[in-house]
Amino acid sequence: MKRLKKMTSSSSSSSSKKSFAAISFSVSFLLLFVLGSAVEVSHDGRAIIIDGKRRILQSGSIHYPRSTPEMWPDLIRKAKAGGLDAIETYVFWNSHEPVRREYDFSDNLDLIRFIKTIHAEGLYAVLRIGPYVCAEWTYGGFPMWLHNLPGIEFRTANKVYMDEMQNFTTLIVDMAKQEKLFASQGGPIIIAQIENEYGNIMEPYGGAGKVYIEWCAAMADSLNIGVPWVMCQQSDAPQPMINTCNGWYCDSFTPNNPNSPKMWTENWTGWFKNWGGKDPHRTAEDLSYSVARFFQTGGTFQNYYMYHGGTNFGRTAGGPYITTSYDYDAPLDEFGNLNQPKWGHLKDLHTALKSMEETLTEGNITQINMGNSVEVTVYATKKVSSCFFSNSNTTSDATFTYGGTVYTVPAWSVSILPHCKKEVYNTAKVNAQTSVMVKKKNEAEDQPASLKWSWRSEVIDDATVNGKGQISANRIIDQKMVNDQSDYLWYMNSADLSKEDLIWTTNNLTLRVNASGQILHAYVNGEYIGSQWSTNGNSKYMFEEKVKLKPGKNLIALLSATIGFQNYGAFFDMAQSGISGPVEIVGRKGDETIIKDLSSHKWSYKVGMDGMVTQLYDPKSPAKWEEGDVPTNRNLTWYKTTFKAPLGTDPVVVDLQGLGKGEAWVNGRSLGRYWPSIMAAEDGCDATCDYRGKYTNTKCLTNCGNPTQRWYHIPRSFMTGDDNTLVLFEEFGGNPSLVNFQTVTIGTACGKAYEHHVLELSCQNRQISDIKFAGFGDPQGSCGSFRKGSCEGKKDALGIVKSACVGKESCSLHVSEKAFGSASCGRTPKRLAVEAVC
Repeated sequence: MKRLKKMTSSSSSSSSKKSFAAISFSVSFLLLFVLGSAVEVSHDGRAIIIDGKRRILQSGSIHYPRSTPEMWPDLIRKAKAGGLDAIETYVFWNSHEPVRREYDFSDNLDLIRFIKTIHAEGLYAVLRIGPYVCAEWTYGGFPMWLHNLPGIEFRTANKVYMDEMQNFTTLIVDMAKQEKLFASQGGPIIIAQIENEYGNIMEPYGGAGKVYIEWCAAMADSLNIGVPWVMCQQSDAPQPMINTCNGWYCDSFTPNNPNSPKMWTENWTGWFKNWGGKDPHRTAEDLSYSVARFFQTGGTFQNYYMYHGGTNFGRTAGGPYITTSYDYDAPLDEFGNLNQPKWGHLKDLHTALKSMEETLTEGNITQINMGNSVEVTVYATKKVSSCFFSNSNTTSDATFTYGGTVYTVPAWSVSILPHCKKEVYNTAKVNAQTSVMVKKKNEAEDQPASLKWSWRSEVIDDATVNGKGQISANRIIDQKMVNDQSDYLWYMNSADLSKEDLIWTTNNLTLRVNASGQILHAYVNGEYIGSQWSTNGNSKYMFEEKVKLKPGKNLIALLSATIGFQNYGAFFDMAQSGISGPVEIVGRKGDETIIKDLSSHKWSYKVGMDGMVTQLYDPKSPAKWEEGDVPTNRNLTWYKTTFKAPLGTDPVVVDLQGLGKGEAWVNGRSLGRYWPSIMAAEDGCDATCDYRGKYTNTKCLTNCGNPTQRWYHIPRSFMTGDDNTLVLFEEFGGNPSLVNFQTVTIGTACGKAYEHHVLELSCQNRQISDIKFAGFGDPQGSCGSFRKGSCEGKKDALGIVKSACVGKESCSLHVSEKAFGSASCGRTPKRLAVEAVC
């Protein structure tokens, strides 16, 4: 596959002539913008320096393959509106080079187009080439053919590996240079990264690991890109590499060189989700606290991982057991909606920090320990002083006097005072709206009743009855040996049992299989005998089921299914996948056990499902489908239906409740793996979430007792205005009758803003239809359950807010006694609470 560029022609010469002048102007303007003059990017111990000016930089991760080119401009515009200066992305080697020396940069793999889109929106780019990415991406982004090269060892001083790594890294750099995308050429890329979190797992590689990391630095430096290189989580990063920090908190991080700025390449905005797991959430209060603490302690560049998580389309999810949704509880949700209040609260933080840019990068720093985990940090220039007040106590608010004024800083929060006088931002005081997202039925047709299903059985007789494979070996192979062509691999063995075999002296026969893939389906002599899959994160398990055998040949067919390959850890590339063995026939009679090990017998192998090879998921497939009497709860079955795209522009999801596990396609494009039948545990979720104290991915969990993932994203660009085709490959067995398509939108917009701030409410392209609650003073409760408190402003808050907001897409409310009337609340901070219906 080569890099593809789409070309379109005008529908008529007349329209072309009429729009020629406008197009010429637009193209000229764009070229002037995109092909700008070279920018000098350097650094010292304080900051990244762009054209001689030290910068405070806010960046956010958006991975181009986890969305679509049609989504990119909107995502990047929302990131810019949220106060970001840069967009960061990994480069995904296995997607771009699925076959050695055959490259794919088409569609949502068009890295160059993505970077140019960033530039067109006026932002910088951070390019993390790696090319190991981790990222919960299958096999960490390594192409599987790499594993199968003779003599290779990954991520160490191994010539075979280093040659391939250098080839791909050079390819990416040369592509970017050719399009003049580095800042030194007038492009947006201001920072690049080589390797990725190697320091976390370096020790087992010994001296060869040290040699390798020095080689990485020298190789990267030799590419002469004209902007700084970074190495994350690499405390011994050689110069001129800048070592950077990844994690929940990086305020205590110190670079390994006094001339390196303090940089945070991954601030985890939430966490990923596993099949069978609960939904993780990181609060806006804690995330903003981590950012404020980082800049309080000398940081000048930080990147949110993720700012938009997106979707693991196709078979890209790794882990193993990473879900198709990669929402990550990021400031932009999986579908590109603003995740409020996180997006808005961070936007306010960025505004406060940007107002102090010169002071933070040029000023002298004074730190004052106020006791009881309270710190005051002053950045002072000749022009102005800026202050951070932090309270790291997890339970107690702090009240103290500074500069003759009394301040109160809530527990586990940071206050920002750009002139060391008035607090303009506190991480625990959220003034942004909370958006309650809802799913709405497809008004284009009455679903699910309107969906007419056809079906086909997967053809498995060649494997389960005939044992016909594509390759054979006198051993059990690792599933990685077939270059990740499919999730599925048949292992077939013809066990020849003579009448004299001692196994017949027993009366209780079982088939026992040691597996290290994720899922196993077993057949003996054409009969299905059972399935098993790993649970609770344990990739190894033992399958054992009773079998009926006969003298002579007995065909054992084992279908192994992967759910992404391991993507992290020392030597993760060597982790066993598929059936590890031994595979045994076990006979028992009383205390006597006879074991017949088939592992070294001749095995045949067949890659993939016939329906995938023949592309049944393609709407243009000539294959015939069965109509009527649709079977349910039958494994290895294909289903197909047509549907009309939901009206409007809101993001679309398909509800796959009732199905087991498999893969879904819309108009031939894979939505990813689905598994709505796997449930999150009943316990372990939090009724309330206390932001105070250090966050981990086991804190603030939701969705207990429900399907891990029931809804699956269908990008609008996957659909047409006419009938669309949905194809499901059902692996476990399920019922498609409940499938329906819905849209995701804001149902309710709430806010609870503090006095002297502005509460901005928005229904995102829809009108505010009503105000259910409005109260100024000390309103109690949360969104959906607001109620009046002990003090209330004298004016009619509900009437004021209705007048200002109803019938509008958005409105701004200044929270003050002047607007809502005086309220006798004593020392209690006054707030305005509003619940708006969209």
